[in-house]
Amino acid sequence: MTLLDTHIGFVEALRAAGLPVSLAEGLDAISAMRRIGWHDREVVRTAYAATLVKKHSQRVTFDAIFDLYFPRLVGDGVAGHPATDALTGPGAQGDGPRDTGADLTRFRDELAEAFLEEAESGGRLQDLAVEAVGRFGAMPGRGAGLSSWSAYSALQRVSAQQLLDQIVAGLMARGLTEQDAERLADRRVGRFAQLVEGDARRRIAEEKGPEHVASVVIRPTIDRLDFTAARRSDLEEMRREIYPLARRLATRLTKQQHARRGGALDFRRTVRSSLSTGGVPLDTRHRPKRPHRTELVVLCDVSGSVANFAQFTLLLVFALREQFHKVRAFTFVDQVHEVTDHFTPGGDVVEVMESLAASTAHAALWGRTNYGRALTTFADEHADALGPKTSLLILGDARSNYSDLALPVLRELASSVRHAWWLNPEHPRHWGTGDSVAPAYGEVVPMVECRNLTQLEEFVSVISLGETARLRAR
Repeated sequence: MTLLDTHIGFVEALRAAGLPVSLAEGLDAISAMRRIGWHDREVVRTAYAATLVKKHSQRVTFDAIFDLYFPRLVGDGVAGHPATDALTGPGAQGDGPRDTGADLTRFRDELAEAFLEEAESGGRLQDLAVEAVGRFGAMPGRGAGLSSWSAYSALQRVSAQQLLDQIVAGLMARGLTEQDAERLADRRVGRFAQLVEGDARRRIAEEKGPEHVASVVIRPTIDRLDFTAARRSDLEEMRREIYPLARRLATRLTKQQHARRGGALDFRRTVRSSLSTGGVPLDTRHRPKRPHRTELVVLCDVSGSVANFAQFTLLLVFALREQFHKVRAFTFVDQVHEVTDHFTPGGDVVEVMESLAASTAHAALWGRTNYGRALTTFADEHADALGPKTSLLILGDARSNYSDLALPVLRELASSVRHAWWLNPEHPRHWGTGDSVAPAYGEVVPMVECRNLTQLEEFVSVISLGETARLRAR
């Protein structure tokens, strides 16, 4: 494979992971490489990042894919351990890699010493991660098509997490407080786990090609990561992204609304104005456009995995509440509970998330999602929230545990408002499977796919500008 082939594959993998890399930016990267050369891998990484990465949140995904296409080393790569090459890897014979008690004890002692070093980002941890995968992560004898390297096996055998107490004691002996020592030790153990996972991916990429690993293993950027697939660390990053995203979106919406401020053409004023230019209407005059801002009512399913999706949607909508005339929010599992008061101006994001999580108990009577009961309860108790100037937004996966759907109630609610939409965090291919009744509800209220922050941003932009035709076209 030539360098050009590697470059093209790398750029295509970035696009597949959600990074918006244009053809011009790819050419910029090639121009940068011609000037700096290929002799220093980290300089090459920096040049690629400078030309291709637009957001800080995309850097983690970029680095993971870069390490696949431009690996730090090939093969085992650990100097000073010749026995490892002969005893590990897919073609190893016998009982597998050298994994004796003495080897493991020696390795764990070296690892604990490396954790105590001042230079956390030094190369020693990287070398130990490579050795850990080579010695303890090989899985010889696996069937065709199965990976012969496992980061999980290596980490389980090494038991780096069990070294925490030893590391904390060593850091405290160097003058750190117990809290600081625990935080630093946990960070270094987490760093080592990431290095082990990265080296396992590198070895698998040597076997199956970087394209395979990039498509199967690499997680997409945080703005394209599915809400339902987000881990705890991903949720924390999403929280940090919500308000910067809201500020960018609010700025863009304000500019677009100002650009559309003019109403219909005022023919009389246009003709009168043209007298100063000899009857040529160089400047048109328009009637004042009546300002309109949406009154929004949000009805959220907060059960199970869709709770994260509902919470982030609520946070974004309320961060943009200045773009709406009025916002009211309700959560439900099988009962309806209003949560509008939780979103006070200037409120802390973490506190809002905690209060929303606590309010889930008020939205559940029997503990099982029941859209029919929730819609009926909402119509009976909160019908005053809806009106001809209101837009209704329903959030949920439309999985109602085979209960009554209350379709007539939903039709009545949809007919009483200006617009109604249903955001579904599941992929459309799952609509109508199992207990999903998305197709039935979609016949009453337009069902819109909304699985990540990018799609959520696009939807909020559309409803804020009143461009409902775009949603219907989708």
